[in-house]
Amino acid sequence: MREIILMSFAGPDRPSLSASLMQVLASHSVNILDVGQAVIHDQLSLGVVVESPSPMESALLMKAVLFRAHDLGLQVRFTPITTDSYHHWVGGQGKSRYIVTLLARKITAEHLAEVSRIVAENGLNIDGLARLSGRVMLEGEQSGPGKACVEFSVRGEPSHINQMRADFLRLANELSVDIAFQRDDAYRRNRRIVCFDMDSTLIEHEVIDELAKAAGVGEQVAAITERAMLGELDFKQSFEARVALLQGLNASVLAEIAVRLKLSEGAEHLVRTLKALGYKTAILSGGFTYFGQYLQGKLGIDYVYANDLEIVDGKVTGRVVGQVVDGQRKAELLREIANREGVRLEQVIAVGDGANDLPMLSIAGLGIAFRAKPLVRQNARQAISTLGLDGILYLLGVRDRDLEIGR
Repeated sequence: MREIILMSFAGPDRPSLSASLMQVLASHSVNILDVGQAVIHDQLSLGVVVESPSPMESALLMKAVLFRAHDLGLQVRFTPITTDSYHHWVGGQGKSRYIVTLLARKITAEHLAEVSRIVAENGLNIDGLARLSGRVMLEGEQSGPGKACVEFSVRGEPSHINQMRADFLRLANELSVDIAFQRDDAYRRNRRIVCFDMDSTLIEHEVIDELAKAAGVGEQVAAITERAMLGELDFKQSFEARVALLQGLNASVLAEIAVRLKLSEGAEHLVRTLKALGYKTAILSGGFTYFGQYLQGKLGIDYVYANDLEIVDGKVTGRVVGQVVDGQRKAELLREIANREGVRLEQVIAVGDGANDLPMLSIAGLGIAFRAKPLVRQNARQAISTLGLDGILYLLGVRDRDLEIGR
């Protein structure tokens, strides 16, 4: 009568350990039903579930494994598994899987405890836990702002998914962390396009505010901009009102402002890495084409759609040429780019900070509110406020050790 045994190994890691153990198992011709291995600070944890044809063969196998483990300096524990228990485990493979991504400047035990608590309260089981960020420097040894990420792989169906998302958002606000919750499916691992808002997302500025300062109407325009980004004003109407205030501005100011634009933290690294990984990138902006094209040349962005500021005789007229790029237009453009590239919307990422970004965030497979206004954070499925733009790579499952290609 066959037996199923879980063999759990623990001890100092070194080359050839796994090979040596597997040679013993191979010599007894057992079937491998499951296997998993992790190494933390040079300490090995290896689990193997084997199927042995009979109790006698199992006894011989365990004796051989015990001697080999001793020779290798490993501890080993044998746990019998009943056939019913194994069948129950196999039946669980159809359950939904999700990824919970925790991002912070520095991760503490409290962060892990609270995220784990919310996961457990929603009936989800943690199958795996992995650090995606690089190895952490000790307190006081790190220069500059740090970044840390831990990814939870969880299984099951949340008992109250909307409440769980609300709890994650509340926890993120309380602990100054970011928490993303995504279904772990083929689309998550095969995103192909990233569409960025420009102002206050890809760059730190609201360019129209910079133009307004140069035109001497800074306070008037800034007040309208803030209300529009908060969703208190219709974007198209507020945009036309702000642009009208720029009438008479010397067009040479545009070039002066462009060279002063400061990229958001992590933007250059993110775009460079995305390009190396074969992603297409786009700027979908309610700002101005001139600045989008400037960034396109600087970063190598593939597509730019924004508003064409009308200039006559070297002066800004206070009007734009063509259709205004508002929230709905951004969503339309995202669909057009996806169709042109032959990918599904589930494979598109959209990133923005304002209310006029919500339409494209809602239809993209991964919509991310970046350092966004409260209204946008509450309505977007994912949000990053703690780290820079390159924190998006963690949401794609990319580890820091994979990023040499982007440096």
